[in-house]
Amino acid sequence: MRIVLSPGVAYVGCRLISGRLGRLRFWTRGMNFSFGHFPLDLVILGLVAVFLVLRLRGILGRRVGAEPAMRPMAPQPVSQPVVEQAPEPPPPAITYDIPGPDTRVGGVLARIGMLQPGFTADGFAKSVESSFRLIVGAYASGDLAVLRERLTAATYAAFEAAIQSRQQAGEVLRSEIRDITDIAIIGAELDETGPNPQARIEVRIVSDQVSLTVDSNGQPVSGVDAVTEFSDLWTFECIPGTAGAVWRLGASRSA
Repeated sequence: MRIVLSPGVAYVGCRLISGRLGRLRFWTRGMNFSFGHFPLDLVILGLVAVFLVLRLRGILGRRVGAEPAMRPMAPQPVSQPVVEQAPEPPPPAITYDIPGPDTRVGGVLARIGMLQPGFTADGFAKSVESSFRLIVGAYASGDLAVLRERLTAATYAAFEAAIQSRQQAGEVLRSEIRDITDIAIIGAELDETGPNPQARIEVRIVSDQVSLTVDSNGQPVSGVDAVTEFSDLWTFECIPGTAGAVWRLGASRSA
């Protein structure tokens, strides 16, 4: 505990001690306290001074005013641990199933490669992924311009009729391809009897999709609003060996 004396109180205390000591010297001036020249008067004065100091401390030795309150220390901010979000897992790799050259389908693919420069079975199978995504998206959104470029004339007419029927009914197709897991070439044909050879390649495509058709009130008509595995068989057609030969979708059905 600290003892704090104001300047006025300290001055009064000093004056009181000096006054009493002065009176004590006056009282003892005519007395003989010496016993064999021992300074007994100084001892008595010292005891009196100690007594007065203790009394003064008992009377004046009180805290004057209030000590400043200790300010509470602000708590140190606790750093929150940084939680790193786990990266999203990459989409599963597509499995490509290509028939070997010693199979019937593999032999037809090799013959198509001879008629169409730059054609390979591996390259064709990988191009199917982008075609599948583009055609499915265009059909859901009703993009006839994209479908006209990617479909044969007969298949385009069927897709156009389905889109118009859906629009007239006020229905909307919600379609989203989440993943494509498997692309397999399961059939190939090459007709060289006419002036222009006709090539067809059938592909099985396994994908995870959300496909839901709703009416004008948002009520489901067909499909489910959940990821579902689809297995489709698509047949692509081409006239190999001609300038600007393009593989177009000629037929599609569920596997």
